[in-house]
Amino acid sequence: MPIRKIKILPLIVFFLFGTTNYIASEEYRDLDDIPWEYALTLGDELKYSSNFTHFDYVNPTAPKRGSLTQPAIGSFDTLNPFNLKGVPAMGSYYIYDSLLKNSDDEPFSYYGLLAEAIYHPADFSYVIYKLRDNARWHDGKKITADDVKWSLETLKEYNPNYQYYYSNVSEINIINEKTIEFKFDQSGNRELPLITGQFPILPKHFWSDQTKDFSETILDFPLGSGPYKYAEVQVNKKVVYERVKDYWGEDLPVNKGFNNFDTIIFEYFRDRQVQLEAFKAKEIDIIFENSSKRWATGYDFSARDSGDVKLELFKLKNVQGMQAFVMNLRKPKFQDLAVRKALNLAFDFEWLNSNLFYNQYQRIDSFFDNSELESTSLPDGQEYEILLEISNLIPDVVFNEVYENPIGGSPQNMRRNLREAQTLLMDAGYTIVDGKLIDKNTNKPFVIEFLISQPDMERIITQFQTNLRSIGIEVSIRLVDTAQYQLRMDQFDFDIVVATFPQSLSPGNEQRDYWGSEAADSEGSRNIIGIKDEAIDLLIDGIIFADTRAELISTTKALDRVLKWNYFVVPHYYSEGLRVARWNKFEYSDNLPDYNVNLFTWWSK
Repeated sequence: MPIRKIKILPLIVFFLFGTTNYIASEEYRDLDDIPWEYALTLGDELKYSSNFTHFDYVNPTAPKRGSLTQPAIGSFDTLNPFNLKGVPAMGSYYIYDSLLKNSDDEPFSYYGLLAEAIYHPADFSYVIYKLRDNARWHDGKKITADDVKWSLETLKEYNPNYQYYYSNVSEINIINEKTIEFKFDQSGNRELPLITGQFPILPKHFWSDQTKDFSETILDFPLGSGPYKYAEVQVNKKVVYERVKDYWGEDLPVNKGFNNFDTIIFEYFRDRQVQLEAFKAKEIDIIFENSSKRWATGYDFSARDSGDVKLELFKLKNVQGMQAFVMNLRKPKFQDLAVRKALNLAFDFEWLNSNLFYNQYQRIDSFFDNSELESTSLPDGQEYEILLEISNLIPDVVFNEVYENPIGGSPQNMRRNLREAQTLLMDAGYTIVDGKLIDKNTNKPFVIEFLISQPDMERIITQFQTNLRSIGIEVSIRLVDTAQYQLRMDQFDFDIVVATFPQSLSPGNEQRDYWGSEAADSEGSRNIIGIKDEAIDLLIDGIIFADTRAELISTTKALDRVLKWNYFVVPHYYSEGLRVARWNKFEYSDNLPDYNVNLFTWWSK
């Protein structure tokens, strides 16, 4: 399958009239003739019909009462999560609605929320959304197409993640007060109509107030339209959201059985050990536990023995995205593939799993692990043909060898791995002087700083540090607060960090932000690695413009394979499920969805 060139569509000039900028076009004079849809999917078909009453995984008659108190780590100084200023409060998105809402028991299907109806042509060159007549902001004003247009334009202006995710939206046209069109600069991208329904819709009239500045931090309560609104904010301590009693979307099928708590509270803690003690004292209700040690030993107390506290493992069918030590390729010392491979050889996952993790983890060996998108064995069929098209841009090893992480766990294995790592470093132009790895060109030692914001990772890095020092690499660990960490991440001011790259079963435009060349130089983007690679850019386009599910899978496998063989990261590990510790004060549906543990569907006993 050849890597196709993008088809660029000519821009169409519309004549505008009046202050509301509605378009005058013969194409839209009779909107009733448009074959509207109620939902969009990237799968084969939608699970729910147009007359569905609620999702199968909710209790549509769940009582609305009680509260849910969750922990948050670190600090916050803004209630605007959409720009790069400050650290936003947990739950900041709760107050907003979007055009579409996803289904948790389908891989990638979205149903109308603010949008009553959707239309796009067969070539996916544009999409039209029609808003619900009763959609309202919390101040009672109507939500209009003007709000939708302003929202995306503003989000793209102030946030690089939105800028790249929606880079193909070339034109936004307001057809009337309740109808809006997004035109794309290319055809054939089947994901674009759907993802334009994902971004939060913001109130233009609120932010147009001269006392408000969208580019700055804000602690005044922002206006929203969603099921919750701010009730109390104590900076760096607590955020309280209250359920909107007259929420406009309460009875929509996509909302039935959701939003069952009267209040949702986030209590802030400086670290996870303090958080655990607060849980035991019943100051918080639930913890999504990310530490194997705490999961194995931290919850042995009387409330668990009596059944007042429950520990549950939720097994989902999601793609396991990459979690890893991420090297910053903007630093010259990490630009040599041999150096990056040497660091991977020095990481002993098997020892960690046995000695620190209570054997609770599996090693990640794919950027799309635990799914049909993962590359395995040697490339063949359509994947082989895709790779052949870019063979001049990728190493031969991609075709001839199966990528495997090194195996440690024993002194013999690690001696072998570290010898190989040292050989690679010598070949890359380094030498050992008095036990230190020295660059022969600059006479400077090889020094790495690991940047972290939580102390949990220190014990893992310390073991890695020991192995790296044995091959001459000097290692330091820098623990900073949340605000400083976020600033340094946004500015790419680090050597190595721990990062995750979440994935779905329908990858698409987000891959540009993760690995695309253009995003590498954009402050605040998710291309924290700094990848600039023509082959990867072509494969990302192949994913975005895949005509069939089979083609999408083959192209994603090819991307996965090329990413792995570049040794951009030192892969970590993942557990078999989502670990949840909670006080026994909640209930949830027996029919759990495959792709999410959604607390908005739970309710108080």
